[in-house]
Amino acid sequence: MTTGFTMTIAGRAVAGATEYDVLDPADETVAGRAPVCSPEQLDQAVAAARAALPGWSATAFEERRKLVLAVADAVEAQLEPLKRLLTREQGKSLDDAAGEILGFGYWLRGTASLSLPETVNEDSAERLSVTQRVPLGVVGAIVPWNYPLGNSGFKIAPALLAGNTVVWKPSPFTPLTTLKVGEILRDVLPPGVLNVVSGDAELGPRMTEHPGIRMISYTGSTRTGRQVMAGAAPTLTRVTLELGGNDPAIVLPDIDVPAVAEKLFWGAFANTGQVCLAIKRLYIHRDVYEPLKRALAAYATTVRMGPGTEPGVRLGPVQNRPQYDRILDLLDDSRAHGHSFAIGGPRQGESQDRPGYFVPLTLVDNPPEDSRIVQEEQFGPVLPLLRFDDVEDAVTRANACEYGLGASVWSADPEAALAVGRRLEAGTVWINEVQHLTPYVTFAGHKQSGLGSESGPEGLIEFTAPRTITVRRDGTASTAAS
Repeated sequence: MTTGFTMTIAGRAVAGATEYDVLDPADETVAGRAPVCSPEQLDQAVAAARAALPGWSATAFEERRKLVLAVADAVEAQLEPLKRLLTREQGKSLDDAAGEILGFGYWLRGTASLSLPETVNEDSAERLSVTQRVPLGVVGAIVPWNYPLGNSGFKIAPALLAGNTVVWKPSPFTPLTTLKVGEILRDVLPPGVLNVVSGDAELGPRMTEHPGIRMISYTGSTRTGRQVMAGAAPTLTRVTLELGGNDPAIVLPDIDVPAVAEKLFWGAFANTGQVCLAIKRLYIHRDVYEPLKRALAAYATTVRMGPGTEPGVRLGPVQNRPQYDRILDLLDDSRAHGHSFAIGGPRQGESQDRPGYFVPLTLVDNPPEDSRIVQEEQFGPVLPLLRFDDVEDAVTRANACEYGLGASVWSADPEAALAVGRRLEAGTVWINEVQHLTPYVTFAGHKQSGLGSESGPEGLIEFTAPRTITVRRDGTASTAAS
């Protein structure tokens, strides 16, 4: 068990009011003990961020850019210990943990290359009118357990670059790596600019309702996102919400099955399916349904699942007990309704003979469209394969969903696929790939999948407010009413 975790408030180590056990999902042993932030300590973190705000927002943009880059350097310098800690608490393989940490650095560097716009509305002999983007104030960054650091880059980088200060809260299930990063950064950023707190389920609502926080940037479930929005409403706190998804992929009949099968597999099962943008409904044209089903099942048998610390493991456990139980409940529901399984299924396989939250890779063979396994976001190593006869039917079924996060279309003819993709109701639509994101491109959800934007220029602007300054140039004072 790793010990000695503390919060970071005003640049100093702060012990929690109490502590709790953080479990390793691979064997259910204690990975470490995390501090619980009391209401008074949250007040202290917000106060520290507010005290640091004037100096940080007044810091030249280029200097903030350099410090964001310094954050990336400092975190990457600790890659080896951080990846092992991330694997212990999250469950993913060491290679995937390293990729997530390097991805955090990549996101910071990419975001640091962006700039805030300044619009000249009028530049005449009579007046100068300019609209600038200014920081909002203290940002509450609330991140999920599937990518504790990777997702944080979407929030920390633009918030700091735009001149805000931050109170950063990881998921109660995966706080350890974030706490360690907070420790690393105490000597990189001015005190109070980045504060890290951890705690139980009560800490998030306290943040969303806190009058000293001016923006909440949240990633997680749609249900909790609604609660975040409600909690922020009394103080009109700005919210950016990246929420759930039930992403469809449509496979047209002209695909090369062997070439596409592996890509579709990882589009669905990377990080054990615990990806907001994972393929969660795979619509396959009847002409290629059977061969693609066989190819996916065959490839699945070559992928090793187990503790992320073991050599050769590609997929780890489901991260926590509540999600594990939820996935098993979905599989039990499928079995009760007579669904067939191309591979895996409820409570089968060697994964049930070992400790940890392991769910076998499962392909559900053409379940009904109205079944729970299709209509609900699985967020685990389970994928329903759905047969369709014509594209019109596939598009209709893909869009008949409350979510609209991502979607993809696969075809040997990119133009034909693009024509289908333009009809899909999602914030991001990929053609012949999936989950390709960069810090230079806006990412947003439609319908119940979110509010606001992350990444790219629009994502940076989310962390600012417009301020228009007008200068009368003719030397006389006037008002619109004079």
